[in-house]
Order: sequence, then structure tokens, then C-alpha cells
Amino acid sequence: MGRIAVASIVTLWLIPISILVNQIVPEPYMDEIFHVPQAQQYCRGNFRSWDPMITTPPGLYFLSLAYVASLFPGLFCMQAVPSFSDSCSTSILRLTNGVLAVICSILVYDIIIHLRPSLDDKKATFHAVVLSLYPLHWFFTFLYYTDVASLTAVLAMYLLVLKKKYLFSSLLGALSVLIRQTNAIWMLFVACAGVIEFAQSHQKHSVEIDDFSISKEKDDLSAHREGVSTISNLRKRKGNNGAKSHNKFTPRTSVPMTHSSGLLDEIQDIIVISWNHFWELLVSLSPFLAVFVAFVAFVCWNGSIVLGAKDAHTVSPHFPQLLYFGMVSALFMFPVHFSLGQAAVLFRQFCKSKLLSFFQWFMSLIIGFLSVQFFSIAHPYLLADNRHYTFYIWRKLIHYHWSTKYLMLPLYVYSWFSIISNLAKNQKKLWVLVYFFACAASLIPAPLIEFRYYTIPFFFMVLHSNITDNKSWVLMGFLYFCINCFTMFMFLFRPFTWKHEGGTQRFIW
Repeated sequence: MGRIAVASIVTLWLIPISILVNQIVPEPYMDEIFHVPQAQQYCRGNFRSWDPMITTPPGLYFLSLAYVASLFPGLFCMQAVPSFSDSCSTSILRLTNGVLAVICSILVYDIIIHLRPSLDDKKATFHAVVLSLYPLHWFFTFLYYTDVASLTAVLAMYLLVLKKKYLFSSLLGALSVLIRQTNAIWMLFVACAGVIEFAQSHQKHSVEIDDFSISKEKDDLSAHREGVSTISNLRKRKGNNGAKSHNKFTPRTSVPMTHSSGLLDEIQDIIVISWNHFWELLVSLSPFLAVFVAFVAFVCWNGSIVLGAKDAHTVSPHFPQLLYFGMVSALFMFPVHFSLGQAAVLFRQFCKSKLLSFFQWFMSLIIGFLSVQFFSIAHPYLLADNRHYTFYIWRKLIHYHWSTKYLMLPLYVYSWFSIISNLAKNQKKLWVLVYFFACAASLIPAPLIEFRYYTIPFFFMVLHSNITDNKSWVLMGFLYFCINCFTMFMFLFRPFTWKHEGGTQRFIW
């Protein structure tokens, strides 16, 4: 019932806003001027045609072909289109992401139910709807970009790993990489999460066996004592009171049990369990390894991770990107991370081990300072394109004054400490560490500040955060609703023109 409710609610806003967007902006806009013609070439069967300005693989276009093929018989019978290629209009192609957004909301609901089986169905539905309103995901639902398809493929891959369907998960991993290259990193993250889940389930199974053995031994011991007591009573009745029975059996007061008290203990446990089940793990996860090896081979053959416009998307060490992600994600979850309760939690953690905590905060500030000082990148696209909100954030906030970027360092560090603290409440320390490395590997090489790049790590973060307060979810939903109203209003009803170039321009993420 929850899946139907989530899909219905998402569809309720999807249809009218899609109609409005297609009426006001009927022509391809921004990156759509590359994606839409390329998809239309595929609709004509011209699979050898490729626009050199497109940086991502053709996975989205193949999904659109499958989607349009499902619509074409009905459209043809209704005489709405004369041929298959005419079905691939801008509005129909955009609707590909609309359908994927509905599927994505269902996947989010299923993941929430899987991770929190005790959660009430109504709450799970509400949480899934709130996440479907996440502004970066919601906005691009109505345009022909790769973001929605990318997130949907990654979440589907992750859900199948949680259900231990590794082969089908790896196939979706290959699809996700075919949609966007950086999903290879999230495929590795999902595989690592699968290993951690595998080890945790086997560890739990071993503990249950030990508990059962202990319980059985105690039952046997209790039965033996009852037998000894009965014999002793019989002897007493016969007058044999001089001899006392001595019990030679002593109960096990403790059982050696693996318990992860720290990161090194967790790593040791996983290594031992993985080694003991090496072939089982290898068979289960080898498809992921095959996809990743194929991806690495492609990058070596292509000479770059991107397909086109290689000069504008060269890999660069952009360490502040990780800091921006932490701050932006924490702000999108402000009721969780910027509350008095969370500040108190961090303060108590600091007081528990003052010396270690002071060292961690101090080193984080130093690393953040070095990152901002030596690795800040102002991409030409960021400086020249005033259609993006990041253009104004960079000029009016980060570079408002020479000192601003340094004054924001405590906010960056606080955001990451709050994120890690929140994740550690439900997840193993090793899972949090792997998540951090996945974020770093996917974000640091990107020279351009694009909030769209934060969508996948943000969803993983929220899905695994310990947000039990309904008030926080309500406030997050209200925040997303207000941002979505503002950004869509600016996009549709506040167009402007460039002096040096004709055509209508619109504000976009």
C-alpha cells in the first residue's frame, strides 16, 4: 500500500508541473540542447552519430528508447504521431525522467522499509515523499538531464544488494555507469556495503548459534542437576545421609564473542569473516568487479573519464568540493544538524575525550585551510554563466571578501562532524569511512561546483541517518517545498536576455 501511496503523491505534482514546463519552455534548454538531439538521433536508428560536446555515456538515451517504444503503439493508433522518430519530442523525452522519478520514489520507500522494518508504514511513506521533494532531484525531474536516471539506477542497485541479489544488482550497476561515469565509484561503495552487510549477517548468525549452544548446555546442566538432586533425595530416604553429592559440572559464565568496539576491530572481523567465506563472496561480487574492470579499461582507452569536451572537464584535485558538499547537505537537513540537540551531542562527545577531540577538530581545520588555500578552483563555466545559482553563491558568499572563504571553515568542519556523528548512530564505523571515501572519490576530481553532483551521496546520507523526530521531517519537507516553488518560479516566470547573445535565458541549478 505504501508504494502505491508514494507513487500516487509523486504523480500528483509531476503531471501538472510537467505540462506547465513544456508549455512555457517547449524547446530544449541548457544541457538539453545536447541530450535531446542525441536521443532523437537514436530514435531515427542513427547509433553512430555522437555529439562531441556530450560528456556522459548514452545510457539515458537507451532508457528513453525503451520508454518511447512502450508509448509508440498507443500514440500511433491514436494517430498522434506518424512514425517512431516523431515520438521522440522534447516533452516525451522529458517525461522519461518523470517516469523514473516515480520509480525512484518507490525505491526510496523500499530502502527505508528494509533499513527500518519497525517503522510505521505511514511514516515510511511520508519520509519517501519528503526525499522525493529534495530540490536538486525534484527540479531536474522536469528536464532531460541524466540526474534522475542516475539516482534511480544507483538506488535500485543498492536495494538489490540489501536483498542479496548480487547478480541483478551488478547489471543495474553497469546501467548506472552507462548513464554517468562517476557511478562506478558508487557501484564500488554498494559492493563494499554488501561485504559489510554479508559479514554482519554471518557474525550475527554465529552469535545466534553460540547463544543457542549456551542455552542448550544450560538446559542439559539443569536436567543433570535435577537428576542428581532426585538421586540424592532417594538416598536420603534410604538413610544414606553421610555422603554428599558433588557436582563436577560448572556453567560457562562467559562466551567469547566478537564485538566491534572500534574501527580496527570491525576491519579485523570483516577480514576474518570474508576470508572464511572467500569463495562465496567472490562468486557473489565478481560481477561488480567485472563491471569495474571494464570501466577502467574504457577510461584507459578513452584517455579520460568523460566522453566529450575533455578540455573543460579535466580531472583536478578540487578538495574544497568535499567541504561544500558537507555544508550544503547539512543545510538541506538543517533541523537535524543545526539544532540545539545536535550541538549538545557534539559537545558531549567532545567532552568525553577532550584531547583526542581537540586534535581531530584542530587537524580538520588545518586540512580545510590548506584545501581552501591551495586547491580552490574557479572553473570558467562557474565564473561566466550567470544562469546557475552557484554563480551567485560563489560571488556573493564564498568570494564576497578575501576572508570569507576562511571564515566558513568552522561551518564546513562542523557540518562534517555532525554528519559523521549522525551516521555513526546506526552504521558501523567502517561503513561511515567507506561512505566518506566514496564521497571524496566522486567529488574531489570534479573541478566545477555543481550541486547536482551531491544528489547521490546526499540520498545515501539521509537514508542512513538517524532521523526519528517527525518534526525534523516536517521542517525538511517544508524547506524543500519552499525552495522548489522559488526555483521553478524563477525558471518559468523570470527569464532574461544576454546582451552579447540572443535568446531567452533562465535561472537553473
